[in-house]
Amino acid sequence: MPITGLARCLVNAGLLSEADAHAALEEARRDRERPLVAVLVDQGKVAPLDIAATASQEFGVPLLDLAAVEPDANTIRLVDEKLLRKHHALPIFRRGNRLFVAVSDPTNLTALDEIKFHTGITTEPILVEEDKLQKALEGALDAVDTSMDDLLDEDLDNLEIQAGEDEEEKVDESGIDDTPVVRFVNKILLDAINKGASDIHIEPYEKSFRVRFRQDGVLHEVANPPLALAPKITARIKVMSRMDIAERRIPQDGRIKMQLSKNRAIDFRVNTCPTLFGEKIVLRILDPSSAKLGIDALGYEEDQKQLYLKNLMKPYGMILVTGPTGSGKTVSLYTGLNILNTPDRNISTCEDPVEINLPGINQCNMNPKTGFTFAEALRAFLRQDPDVIMVGEIRDLETAEIAIKAAQTGHLVMSTLHTNDAPQTLARLMNMGVPPYNIASAVNLIIAQRLARRLCNNCKIPDEVPEETLLAEGFTQEDIDAGLKIYKANHEGCDQCTSGYKGRVGIYQVMEISEEMSRIIMAGGTALDLAEQAAREGVRDLRQSGLLKVKQGITSLEEINRVTKD
Repeated sequence: MPITGLARCLVNAGLLSEADAHAALEEARRDRERPLVAVLVDQGKVAPLDIAATASQEFGVPLLDLAAVEPDANTIRLVDEKLLRKHHALPIFRRGNRLFVAVSDPTNLTALDEIKFHTGITTEPILVEEDKLQKALEGALDAVDTSMDDLLDEDLDNLEIQAGEDEEEKVDESGIDDTPVVRFVNKILLDAINKGASDIHIEPYEKSFRVRFRQDGVLHEVANPPLALAPKITARIKVMSRMDIAERRIPQDGRIKMQLSKNRAIDFRVNTCPTLFGEKIVLRILDPSSAKLGIDALGYEEDQKQLYLKNLMKPYGMILVTGPTGSGKTVSLYTGLNILNTPDRNISTCEDPVEINLPGINQCNMNPKTGFTFAEALRAFLRQDPDVIMVGEIRDLETAEIAIKAAQTGHLVMSTLHTNDAPQTLARLMNMGVPPYNIASAVNLIIAQRLARRLCNNCKIPDEVPEETLLAEGFTQEDIDAGLKIYKANHEGCDQCTSGYKGRVGIYQVMEISEEMSRIIMAGGTALDLAEQAAREGVRDLRQSGLLKVKQGITSLEEINRVTKD
């Protein structure tokens, strides 16, 4: 069999032997689903960039780095998925009546002709590296909903799904009988669980409709369903979470329970918000197993962990966890509650809403419509012979006063506030109107926290940073002299991670209230005064804790700057 086309170019360029070229052509002929370039790359005979550069020079086709381009979903939909897989080609963008198609073999004229015939648009080839084309093609076809009937097998139709508010009563699905939509929504929920996402965002716009997952704290676009399906998908989710599907003018809250197996169920907290072009839906994924990870899995340093455990064992006082939404406050609190959850303790929680169900703990949902607020729940708990009380959030003076009174009268109280760090938490309570002497006598421990993405151990790479930059970022000269070695993410990622990161780790400031801090509070000191005293007592702030995780190779300096930089 004569060697022609791209194979001949690679032989002439000295990148491939004639024997290897013959063998690769023969294998590509036998396996028609794998083109010659894919065979050569899979065998490791020629580097993808060498193939692309040689072909570009020989055939005069422009070379493009596909990793630097985001293919347009609407352009990809112009061509049938089977055709793209068959010819190993990916439409990238359209300019007027010209469609630019990424290929790794410019001699495959059949592909360009078939795409032109299928779309009625003139096709222009753009040369890309084979490995990047494979990755982009799979990612693009996964994200674009080209055939909703083929999303998953029959299991999607038979998932057991209930509305969270009344788990005994099955959801009435009479409002939506479009089976492809039902299967698509079920697939989105399952994919989010399998990818470890914390939130699902379903967003309608004027000319597009997209689905995004928040993975490891960062949003990623995963699908672009046809815009015409937006009302049906929205209505399906509202039916599942027992909302009023006729009401589109005001926000609504609901809950979905998905039974994955006899032993595992996942809850979704659902919220809708009217936007300019329809209702945006956000689903928060609530996995009860996250509360059972154990304190060692959360990322506390040993001294911080011992402080938390020591204060959990105190019979009275207050433990406050602070940080922005999505920083892991609930998991920190529930990890502590799990440690305290023994038959000899009466534990009650009031939340808005309950995120994690734990047997052995009495949990209450807030319901402002009926007047059941945090303050009312606390009053009720104090008449129920409690040992430990958890309040979802201290939002107002009334709740703060009752919680502090409970902490002063023989109960362990745990709660959250939204502040930036531990010292500001005490200042926030004073700003609410809580007398300083009450704060000083009630609060035992404050934990400020953030979540940073963990570097993937499989593909992280050393980060070469100048010494002066390391010093400016907060590392000490002692760290550098001791041979400081830090790592960064390989943003191309690998098959085990997302953009070089896998999972998250907590960054903590754990501040126990000392006698000197109590004096500062009683004297009406500011958050700055408390921060200075905490530093004198050796309490690491969030930045210092983050840099410690960088030194340990757990995360990158770039990531710590993202979550802690002032």
